[in-house]
Amino acid sequence: MMSIEIKEIHSQRELRDFVKFQMDLYKGNPYFVPGLLVEEVNSLDVSKNPAFKHATARYFLAYKDGRIAGRIAALINQVEVNELNVKKIRFGWFDVIDDIEVTKTLFAKVEEVGRENGLKFMEGPMGATNLEKAGLLTFGFDRLATAIGQYNYDYYQKHLEELGFVKEKEWVENFIHAPETISDKIFQFANLVQERYKLKLLHFKNSKEMQPYIGPIFDLLEESYKELETYVPITEEQKAFYAKKYSTILNPDYITFIEDGDGELCAFAITMPSYAKALQKAKGRFFPFGWFHLMRAQKKNDTVEFVLIGVHPKYQRKGITSIIFKEMYETFKKHNIKYLETNPELEDNQSVQLLWKDYDPIIHKRRKTFRKEII
Repeated sequence: MMSIEIKEIHSQRELRDFVKFQMDLYKGNPYFVPGLLVEEVNSLDVSKNPAFKHATARYFLAYKDGRIAGRIAALINQVEVNELNVKKIRFGWFDVIDDIEVTKTLFAKVEEVGRENGLKFMEGPMGATNLEKAGLLTFGFDRLATAIGQYNYDYYQKHLEELGFVKEKEWVENFIHAPETISDKIFQFANLVQERYKLKLLHFKNSKEMQPYIGPIFDLLEESYKELETYVPITEEQKAFYAKKYSTILNPDYITFIEDGDGELCAFAITMPSYAKALQKAKGRFFPFGWFHLMRAQKKNDTVEFVLIGVHPKYQRKGITSIIFKEMYETFKKHNIKYLETNPELEDNQSVQLLWKDYDPIIHKRRKTFRKEII
């Protein structure tokens, strides 16, 4: 029987090994979409990602017969634990070969860290904050992942369930054919809502013009989602970090910002051209040719990803989404977009699910977080 050894990683070289293991594990898989190696390493670097000012992370690699066979991160969000009194240790960046013994050894280490910190249960996969990827793919293994989604083999769920993990939260992802036409009534209603509440649509020529509004997006996001059970406050440092990270890849053409009569951001919707195929071609590297594939995807594409929507609570259920959909329709027609993919949306968040009901959505992926008590 081959021995399994767990090593906690500390150096930059080991951190690169941690990231590269996933890319090696899925090499040649037609549905997996790799991130950019440098960005993936930086997001895990506790000295560079401000999430770790309010969270702790420990990274572990599993070796079998001297070769990397699995990885996992044990994460503690201090705001969640100390201010919200949720005694949870998060696990994330979980990848493993199809060997239940390797998986068992990795989770024994996470459980050990949780017990050392007086925590009561494990949940994941998820990041250190709620702005990072979450959920294990449980349906849709034959569908291409999105650029900000994640992919995993079907045996991951079997391993977790064999170890006693149970479902905690579930997300769905929809595939929608972009409508070729929409009713005149939608245009009329959108104009009526805009006039009634003195709303102003904001359009930008470039990302520099859009930059001042990135911060308010996160403020509005908190207002929109803070009633959800999964909500954890976002720090100012985290807002700045993610604003810088995503502003470089967002195309202003695909973003709708709406101001109210007082000049305050009251609603937004963010879509972006799909970078999934471009990232596959880049193979984790921006140079020498990764940048070319990404730039080409931004300008020539038939698919968009729906990233985020936020509507201030005082404007919810007042028809403001009709303005957003009118804008999206016009953008999609302009750029010859044929398909729309939503990224993960909580299954029980009915306000988001109802957005798509008139567009014949197909649920083509599901993902879940799993929970296990620490005994």
